[in-house]
Amino acid sequence: MSATTEFYIAQADKCRTDADASSLTQVRDRNLRAAAAWQAMADKLLHSERLRAEKEARVVAEAATTAP
Repeated sequence: MSATTEFYIAQADKCRTDADASSLTQVRDRNLRAAAAWQAMADKLLHSERLRAEKEARVVAEAATTAP
């Protein structure tokens, strides 16, 4: 199963919700750290997808300019 940005973002949102609902400082902090980690994974995946799309667009553009 491949990870998706939607999954990562959903997990980050769940951790934030759990943090907001917690009355224990350690649990709240743990959930906030987990939310930050999930968000970082989502951001990294989004960045990679954006770079891949830009690269593909460049390849297509170069192919179109060199085609006879």
